[in-house]
Amino acid sequence: ALLLVFGRRGLLGGWLDAAFGVTLPFTTAGVVLAEAFVAMPFLVIAVEGALRAADTRYEEAAATLGAGRWTTFTHVTLPLVAPGVAAGAVLCWARALGEFGATITFAGNFPGRTQTMPLAVYLALETDLEAAIVLSLVLLAVSVAILAGLRDRWVTAP
Repeated sequence: ALLLVFGRRGLLGGWLDAAFGVTLPFTTAGVVLAEAFVAMPFLVIAVEGALRAADTRYEEAAATLGAGRWTTFTHVTLPLVAPGVAAGAVLCWARALGEFGATITFAGNFPGRTQTMPLAVYLALETDLEAAIVLSLVLLAVSVAILAGLRDRWVTAP
């Protein structure tokens, strides 16, 4: 889907290249786009659930007190759904951290340019098993450190 839309001959890719000289496939921006494309549903689902669960009485009270839509959103709605946004962002990040398929298809695997840790592990598996294990352990350590750091925010009530 990414190549069909953003490839050099894609629906938007050709136009982006001709109008702005922007080429997304096989670039660092392509890595970001591919990972966001795959991981964003985790954020959307978490935020949607938080918005559905939010009590609308607070927004209605803000409106009756004269708050505008933007003020109500920034001072009432956003703080109400902030835990859902944070949880969705962490899920999104975790999914993007391990992304392999879309990244290698859309952005390639150019060391120092578009290579991500999962792609480096894949390459290392073919040549140096010990390096693959070390890279995998680094990925695991980063994930555990982030999740352990956020654990207290999830377990304790605000």
